[in-house]
Amino acid sequence: MIHDERMQRDPALVRIQEAVALWSVGQVTAAELVSLGCELLVAGFDGMNLAMLAGVHARNADEEVPDLLEAALDDVGLRHYPAGSDAGLEAALSIMASRVLAGRMSPMDLATWAHSTIGHDRLPIAERLVDLDDVYDTLEYIDMTEQDLDNEILAEARRITAIAGDSGSSTHPFPTS
Repeated sequence: MIHDERMQRDPALVRIQEAVALWSVGQVTAAELVSLGCELLVAGFDGMNLAMLAGVHARNADEEVPDLLEAALDDVGLRHYPAGSDAGLEAALSIMASRVLAGRMSPMDLATWAHSTIGHDRLPIAERLVDLDDVYDTLEYIDMTEQDLDNEILAEARRITAIAGDSGSSTHPFPTS
């Protein structure tokens, strides 16, 4: 397995691991994963399965990538998230929450994404965030400002990333040992 230290140093590994989590929830295409597989080869990573993934033609990616992805990720010590899996949803949620905390996404966009992608009563770690998205529709009727709501969403994003940062957590999108 790849250690966190190497993951932090190698942007190609980070990009593909995030993309795999987002692919599992339909936010990244299979063709994008093929391109990222090529990027890993160029960055010096190796493996027969990784080379097979990188060799998939874009027009065949939707059919071939699901069968090749897990083994290709094993070649470089990364986690696989099956399409539609709760583990993939949790990893994608952590990635999106991190984007909000980095200022690359608005709090409202995170809540809307969680509501439309995860929905109510599917993933306990996301439930508060999904509920907060509903609050945007009622702001004019309650004693709360949009900034107050954004602050609550930021607090949720911090909570989610803290849970994901726990190396013992199944929501952590990157291997830790």
